[in-house]
Amino acid sequence: MGGTRAPSDAPALFVAATEALRAALEELRPDVAVREIPAPARIAPYAFALAGGLTGDDEAASGRFVLLFDPDGQDAWEGTTRIVCYARASVDPEVADDPLLPGVAWSWLRESLQSHGAELGALGGTVTTTSSRRFGVLATDGDNFDVELRCSWSPRWAGSVEEAEDQTVPEPPHSGADGAAPWDPADAAAHLHSFADLLAAMAGLPPRLSGVVPLPARRA
Repeated sequence: MGGTRAPSDAPALFVAATEALRAALEELRPDVAVREIPAPARIAPYAFALAGGLTGDDEAASGRFVLLFDPDGQDAWEGTTRIVCYARASVDPEVADDPLLPGVAWSWLRESLQSHGAELGALGGTVTTTSSRRFGVLATDGDNFDVELRCSWSPRWAGSVEEAEDQTVPEPPHSGADGAAPWDPADAAAHLHSFADLLAAMAGLPPRLSGVVPLPARRA
């Protein structure tokens, strides 16, 4: 779907979710900058993508946040909607060699989601540490040590495939059809706030949420 706006045939829930995410961009922590980018094609019938990094310093930590929507659902998603997240940060050599780093990085994600009350299912992902050593004429550029987190999850606000059929999205605080829980844009925004806090933690910024232990900031 590579454009910046949802296509005219997009389901109401997808449109409402993307509008909620756009509105949340103005509410994110000021030390993290997130912008809309062209969404990937052919992964799902509908997609929406954002890229983020530290304000004025994308090298310290950066990542992508992608919302995928398939009205027919996918078994692995356990529903119609999937959020795909990628985050990367540069670290010091001694941090990159720490065998506990992958588990700590995964805890940053889980704690950020929990602290914002982002309800989800089918969470899975990988944490990779990489070391790039330069030689010859490239040696003066220095070595790179990074930690990368790739993950995805299914937001609970999307509901099941059956709930998505013929679904309308009422304005809060009105209830949905058949007494279902009302649509609340804050439920979608919570996942984006979690992404912003994940980037901050990976960059070593002081945590704004209790329980999130940040990475020691990389020395200059």
